Amino acid sequence: MKKIYLSLILALGSTMLVNAQNVNIPDANFKSYLVGNTNINTNSDAEIQVNEASAFTGTIDCSGMSITDLTGIEAFTTLTKLYCSFNQLTSLDVSANTALTDLRCNHNQLTALNFSANTALTDLRCNNNQLITLDVAANAALETFDCGTNQLTALNVSANTALEFLNCDYNQLTTLNVSANTALTILMCQLNQLTSLDVSANTDLINLICRNNQLTTLDLSANTALSFLGCSGNQLTSLDVSANTVLNYLWCNNNQLTTLNVKNGNNSNFSNLNFDARNNPNLICIQVDNVAYSTSNWTQIDATASFSENCSTGINENFLSLATSVYPKPTKGQIYFSGKTNVHLTNVTGQIIMDRKNVNTLDLSDQPTGIYFLICTNNNGQVTERSKIVKE
Repeated sequence: MKKIYLSLILALGSTMLVNAQNVNIPDANFKSYLVGNTNINTNSDAEIQVNEASAFTGTIDCSGMSITDLTGIEAFTTLTKLYCSFNQLTSLDVSANTALTDLRCNHNQLTALNFSANTALTDLRCNNNQLITLDVAANAALETFDCGTNQLTALNVSANTALEFLNCDYNQLTTLNVSANTALTILMCQLNQLTSLDVSANTDLINLICRNNQLTTLDLSANTALSFLGCSGNQLTSLDVSANTVLNYLWCNNNQLTTLNVKNGNNSNFSNLNFDARNNPNLICIQVDNVAYSTSNWTQIDATASFSENCSTGINENFLSLATSVYPKPTKGQIYFSGKTNVHLTNVTGQIIMDRKNVNTLDLSDQPTGIYFLICTNNNGQVTERSKIVKE
């Protein structure tokens, strides 16, 4: 019986000793944060005990505290959220934190991360580090994943079928396969080296930013929920967003477009800032819902481009014969056209001054002196002349 009592006493003493042990926290800033957190430091002493750490199930938010070493985090075995962004961490070991659902370690100096033990993660943000490789195969529950602004040359997200948000911009990716990520609503992969991008499986996609890659084609016919598209700075020769009926942001500037179809029934919800098709030197015709609306509201196009409600009738080799000459410029009142044309005149603020059909003259005698903008169109809706008119 004495041996039994002795064994119990020793076991109890051992348990008390473990519970009384202090967690090793070498970084003074990290330790100061933990000791000052009364939800963690429940006995209000100057240390964090092992039992205090293991019992804590909440959030540790030590972002922006000039921390260089997160040693001690391994004692928080039931921790669910860790925010350690904007520090000077060069390493981070979260292998013991198997209950983590949310990890934000962005804006540090991390060169490697291992998440294989963190299978409960739903939100992972490790952007703005120095990561060369990243393995998220074990993190099937991920819904939000931001690994942008690193040095990744490859990224495999085929196991992350619950993913809704993916940002992998500012890396060195040459390929990106998102065919398994059918729940994606936001995809940001700009400033990589992608030569192709297949988003046909991502039918819930709302925002797509793939600018500054090397894309030559982009098929968006399956992405009917798309409302924001930024595909500028690629090598696209054609773009058709007519199936994207809720799209109201389109930046397709700095490509090699020869055809652009924006006739999606929703052009009236595009403002001038929402539409940019500049620096496409071979783009002549832009197909739209309404020529007058686009002409008045979308000014970010090249001088060689014009709007039409049916580009299939085209501005082709006969375009020169359709062109309208305008004279004199400047004028004291009368403006003459080389043939009958439809005219749309606005002032410098965009206010419509005149809309005329099938005229060969225009009288500005009653208008104040200043600068006006004139657009001539033919009966097919093709722009045959754009002019800045100075009224003297």
